[in-house]
Formats: sequence, structure tokens, C-alpha cells
Amino acid sequence: MRYWWVNQNQTYRHEVAGGYLWSPKRKRSKRHPEGLLNPFYEFMREVASGDLIFSFADTFIRAIGIAKSTCYECPKPREFGAVGAYWEQVGWKVEVEFRPLATPIRPVDHMASLGPTLPEKYSPLSLDGRGSQSVYLTAVPPAMANALAGLIGREAQQAIEVGTTFAQDVGLSDRPAQAVAEWEEHLRSRIETDAAIPETTASNWCSLDAVRDGSASRVAHRDALPNHWGESTRHLIASHCKPWRDCRDHAERLDGENGLLLTPSIDHLFDRGFISFENSGELLVSPVAHEVSLRKMGVPVGQRVNVADSRRAAAVSRISQGVGVLAGGASIVDRGSPR
Repeated sequence: MRYWWVNQNQTYRHEVAGGYLWSPKRKRSKRHPEGLLNPFYEFMREVASGDLIFSFADTFIRAIGIAKSTCYECPKPREFGAVGAYWEQVGWKVEVEFRPLATPIRPVDHMASLGPTLPEKYSPLSLDGRGSQSVYLTAVPPAMANALAGLIGREAQQAIEVGTTFAQDVGLSDRPAQAVAEWEEHLRSRIETDAAIPETTASNWCSLDAVRDGSASRVAHRDALPNHWGESTRHLIASHCKPWRDCRDHAERLDGENGLLLTPSIDHLFDRGFISFENSGELLVSPVAHEVSLRKMGVPVGQRVNVADSRRAAAVSRISQGVGVLAGGASIVDRGSPR
């Protein structure tokens, strides 16, 4: 179990009532309209089922959350409305069971015990007890978590016990897969009603069953891949480097450089973010992946895929630059104010 601190001044009401955390993938600014990686968004990708989350809003710890899923891609919640108008429209989401505290805790009143436990880097609090405005989600060291749990009392201990149970339940939540299916069905509806797309094309791409099992994009995409990879497609699955729901147009969805031919088991792991690839082709393994299962599935840790040219290298690099959901798979480079 790991411990986290989330600053929810703008989104507390929505996230606690809705049972989730949500952040953009990158921090946008006028200078960097495409956005930069931000450590407090990247931490979302390290959360695992059973982790404990201290919810901070308006100078108080007001709730304790227990993570019920790993991180997955999800559109910005509609209920946010005008909040974060400059945020990306697609970000990271984690399912959380929040428990509002009967008596919220004000950290500034307890800095004698909390101060010595603050982390040296990415601390959620300053030494005088004020919340750090640059933080959305950050890790809490065990010593600080123990101090906070001591201040909160029985409610914290109960949450820890539940978290331990969640962490042991590997089949706890299939919500990430459900959410992606809902998202892709929404995109299907948009494509079907887009007057700019020929009716026959929309129909072929968007039959409900085809969208649900991925064949809508994969059948056409698979046919484009053998020329690039030199492999038979009979027993392989055409997997997008950049998910089809994230592609800007049909040309990108069908681009042979935006794909890998994978066996079904490896495609399952890749599609759900348990494995990914560096732009060099080196395999990355998520820290939340079940290692025993990976070994039984024959995952070739340490091997490389064939990245033959610059275009394919660029496509593969998208995976480790925030497109995929691999927990901890990207570098942390920016500490600007996320929220």
C-alpha cells in the first residue's frame, strides 16, 4: 500500500461525490500549448488498488479515499463545467471510494507532529502548514501517513484495513475497461452523425459490435501493417500505438506506422497499459502489473521490438509520452501549478 495526498480545492465536490480522481495528462500554458509533463499528474499513473488517499480542500483534510482501480484514460468530467477551462479534454482517472471525515483535520494546527515527516521533494505542505498550490496528487511518505492517521483516528484505521483488502483483490474493478468502451461508443455516435464522413464508411467503422471488440479500426488497420512489419496477420492483432479514440482523423487511425502486430496475450497487456515501449523499442513493464502472471504469459522483459525507421520510432514513442496508461512509464520534468 502506498499513500497519497490530493489537493481538491476546485474539484472536491465533484470528485468525492463521483468517486474518482481526474487530472489532465499535461500542463498547458501559452508558452507550451501542447503541454508539458507534470509530476503531480504523472503520479496518477502510479496509483494502485488499495492505496490510501488523503483528500485536502479549503485548508482541511476532509475525506479519506481508497483507490479502487489503476489509472486509465478518460475525458474531462462534464460536471467540472467551467472549472479548469484550460485543461486538456482527455486526462487520467482513478476510481476511488471516498469516506468524508466526521471531524476534518486542519494540518496547520498540527505541524509540530507533521513538520518532521514532510517529504523533501513534492511536499503537499509548506513548513508553516499551508497547502502547496502547485500540487494536485503527490506521494505521502509512511511516516507522514502514520502521523495523519494518528490525528484522524479510527476512521483512518478502518480505511487502511479496507485498502489492504482491495489491494489483495486483483479482480476488484473492471471499470477502466468499461469506461473506455463507453468512451469509444460515444465516438462511434459522433462518427455516425458526422456529415463529412460518407455513410458507408461510417457504417463499416461504427457497428456497435465492431467498436466493442476493436475490429472496427483493427480490420482495416491490420491490413496496413504487414508491409511495414513483414509479418503474417493470421494469428496476430493489429494494435495501435496511439489509441484510435485519440487519433485526429481516419488517416492516422489507418497509418501503418501507428501500429504493432502483437499476439493476443501481449495485445491484452499493451492495450490496458500493463506493458509499453520506449521509442527505442525497449519493453516497459508497469509497476502495478501482476508479475507472476506476466512470467506465465512469457512477457519478454528486457527485449526490444524492431523500430526500423524514424516514423515508426516516433509512433512507438507516443506510447511512453502520455498516450498509453503505463503507470510510472514517463519521465517527470515539470513542477508547474496544475490546479
